[in-house]
Amino acid sequence: MKAAVYDNPGPPSVLMYADVPDPVCGPEEVLIKVEAISIEGGDLINRRSTPQPPCWVVGYAAAGTVVSVGEGVTTRAIGDKVAAFSMQGSHAELWAVAASRTWLVPSGLDVVRAAVLPISFGSAYHSVITRGDVQKGETVLIHAAAGGVGLAAVQLARQAGATVIAVASGSKRQDRLTELGAAFVIDRLQHDVAEEARRLTNGKGVDLVIDPVGSTLQASLSALAPEGRLVFLGNAGGGKLDVDLWQPMQNNQTLHGVFMGSIFERPSVHGTVDDLLAAAEAGTIDVVIDRSFALEDAAKAHQYAETAKPLGRVVMTP
Repeated sequence: MKAAVYDNPGPPSVLMYADVPDPVCGPEEVLIKVEAISIEGGDLINRRSTPQPPCWVVGYAAAGTVVSVGEGVTTRAIGDKVAAFSMQGSHAELWAVAASRTWLVPSGLDVVRAAVLPISFGSAYHSVITRGDVQKGETVLIHAAAGGVGLAAVQLARQAGATVIAVASGSKRQDRLTELGAAFVIDRLQHDVAEEARRLTNGKGVDLVIDPVGSTLQASLSALAPEGRLVFLGNAGGGKLDVDLWQPMQNNQTLHGVFMGSIFERPSVHGTVDDLLAAAEAGTIDVVIDRSFALEDAAKAHQYAETAKPLGRVVMTP
């Protein structure tokens, strides 16, 4: 099969479009003919910084058609359309994935949006609803709000009855965030985010911060009200996740870390993604796609995802 691989970590140019052996479907796995690939933040981080064996196939998320089923699998059948998550291997024409890490795609939802949804909306739901425990009438600050997780978090927080303060730059991105439910949008290039969040809350601070950036954690704490909650779920900004914890201790604030890779197979989390796929089919949530590339142009796709400030997810098709 064809796949996007790298031998040594580095910039997008390390990705090569190459022939590699077809994956073998294990007893608890399904083999997917990939039709759409979602480029996730973790894909970019791994490609930049994580040494792997030669011809390593990167990639967390994709969707397509099941073409083979392991002997221990009873919940999936050949011909099923599925979205899938795993820690490696999505940037390819074929992908062997544990059946427990797949979701059936509703008939009315296109496969591209299905590929994007589990990580972006699954992460946002766990951060905003499960860990963040957002309540009607609260104020939520969302960093990187124009990214895949951020756009999902804006919608879910607004639907829960919260007032959403989104952080993004650029008028096009800000207008789209307002359409999706943000009451206010802070341009991080024009304003100090923490100061502006406090101004918008009359000095109180926000009840909940969703932070997928990492390098903004100290600003997130500064924007938080006493007894507020901070959920951090990534390190898109790179570097160490260093914060001064004296302030949150004094203010009785709560910090929650979220890493979805280890919990997607929990029945409650897995079921939430099923519900979100149904919501996307019904049109009650919007899975935003910025641009699509061919898999053979994976290096260009990664370059675009890293530098072009996309609005939503960048996808690839084999």
